[in-house]
Order: sequence, then structure tokens, then C-alpha cells
Amino acid sequence: MLSRMSPHSAGNALADRAVKTSRITDILEGRGLDAVRLTSGEALSWLFDGARTSVPVGGAAVFSASVGRDGQVRVRALRNEAERLAAEELPGADIDVVDWFAPLDAVEPGEAAESVISAELRAARASLLPSEVQRFRALGADAAAALTEALSGAHPDETETALAGRLASAVYARGAEPVVVLVAGAARSGVQHPVPTAHRLGRRAMAVVTAKRHGLHASATRWVRFGGAEPEAAARIREVEAEAWAATRPGRTLADVLSDIAAAYAQHGFGPDAWLRHHQGGPTGYAGRDPKAAPTSRERVDVDQAFAWNPWAPGAKAEDTALVGAEGIQALTIDPAWPTVAVRGMARPAELDLG
Repeated sequence: MLSRMSPHSAGNALADRAVKTSRITDILEGRGLDAVRLTSGEALSWLFDGARTSVPVGGAAVFSASVGRDGQVRVRALRNEAERLAAEELPGADIDVVDWFAPLDAVEPGEAAESVISAELRAARASLLPSEVQRFRALGADAAAALTEALSGAHPDETETALAGRLASAVYARGAEPVVVLVAGAARSGVQHPVPTAHRLGRRAMAVVTAKRHGLHASATRWVRFGGAEPEAAARIREVEAEAWAATRPGRTLADVLSDIAAAYAQHGFGPDAWLRHHQGGPTGYAGRDPKAAPTSRERVDVDQAFAWNPWAPGAKAEDTALVGAEGIQALTIDPAWPTVAVRGMARPAELDLG
């Protein structure tokens, strides 16, 4: 067994972990369960103060954790990962070391699999603690600054992959991981998820990033053009986004919010079925979308919960990560250096014209 305190922020990590462990034990009490085996990256990173849970970005977790109704937490970690985890990711955790080929998700007698209480766990991590909000604000600012840095140097003859590489580098330079990087030049502006290609940017381009740090995900989209005017659809998609934020009120279900978003597409001239052409986003935090909002989503909007809506139409998309605070919506992925337009009193990113 290994147990080692991390030299950084150990006290805050343990205090937050106590709050989160209490939320889990409340779930176990309510379900009449003795313990649960956490195996997903989002649950583990949430519980362990933003620990990096995998080796490949977005890969399977290299440890699991059992949380008992008595509040005891024990980690099961692979032998080739345990020392690093104890030193760098899991301050104060009790770690049971297993062979690198041992199953991390094996459920012991008296334990329930995470899937049994997955809905309750998602609700438990929805409302962010003050330390998490602080980290999210810093991450959002860095993600927005990375987009500004990468796009400010763009030019029409540059390839999508070149821009994507510069964006990923800017995110890494800020101590975060680029878990999603998308780029669309003018020829591919109608692609919902434009995985970068060797196409040239042309006269107009879009870049999308999701940056991850301390387990949190901040997503944002920006557009750049090289002369000419912003297309009329861009302003209308920002109006759809405004309707999305207006609909995101504590206590409402995601299904109710999504219904308002769907209606907003028709209201702003995109047609009644336009919302079906791309997912619209949803809550974010320890997963990129936690979950994606769907017509059947019964999860409710919580105070101090982060959201990233991403209304889309061919050649137009708006996306930022924002916090649903007690006093309204607070955008997190904003860079003061990027041009903005006012949409219903909220500063929203405009297209950057590099003419």
C-alpha cells in the first residue's frame, strides 16, 4: 500500500474531498448500498480534486476507487502507475497496488458498480464548489486566450491542421490539455465536427477547442475572416444562443431548455428542424458534456453549474462555457482582446477580421 501527500494544495484537496465523499455517502444511504466502485474518469477526477485519471488523453482511467457508506475511500491502482499517482495526482489517498494486468473495475463483495448510481453521481457533481469555480474561471480565460493567440496568426493559405497544431500548442503552454481541437476553413464551414484536414483556410475559418485542466472542461468556438462581411446567419445564431442562456434557469429540466432552444431556431429563421442537425450542448464540468441535452433529459439546472451550449447552422456556430450563478449567466471563456458584440446585454464574441 502507498500513501503520499502531494506537495501542492493538499489541504484544499482533502477539504473538498470530504464534501464530495459526503455527497456520495448520502447517495449510498438513500439507496441502501454499502459501497460503490468508481471507475469513470469524470467521477474519479471530481472526487480527487481534478486528478488526471488517464495516460492517453481521453483514455480509460488507470485507477478506480471504492467509497464506503462509512466515508472510507480506497484507491486501486496499477503497479506501473501507483507511485506517480501517489506523488502527483492523489494527495492523501490510500492506494492498493495491483498488477498492471489486473481489472480495475472488478466489484468486490458489498460494492455496487458506478453505473448503478450514475444519475445520482452526475447530480452530485453538478453544483461546483468555490474552489472549482475559481479553477474554472482561470481555465476559461486561458482557453479563450489560446484561441486568440492561435487565430490572430492565421492566414488564408494556412492549412486547417497547421492552425489546429498552433491552437493545441497554445493550450498546452497554459498547462491544460486540448481534448478537442476542430478547425474548418471556408470550404468546410458546413461540417458539424470539422476534424482538421489539409484544406486551406480560405477567406473564413472556425476554430473550436475544449481545454481540460484539473479535470474541468472549457469549450469555446471562434471565427476569423480575411476581409468581407460577417455572414447574416452568424448574428442569427447568436440570437439562438441568447435564447439558450435565457432558458437555462435553475430548477428547469434539460429537456425544457432544449425545447426552448429548438423553438429559437425557428423563431430566428433557421427552420423548425434545424436543431436536429447538430447536438446543442449542455452541462459541462468533469466531462465535455455532462450530459448532452436530449428531449428525454430529466436532469435539472443547478446553481453554480457550468454549461456550454453550441447552436449551429451551416457556416455559423456560437459556443462559450458559462456558469449559472445566483445572479445570472457568467461567461467563463472570454478574452478581453477578442472583439465582441452586445447580444441582449451580454458581450458575445464577434468574428475577428484580419482583412
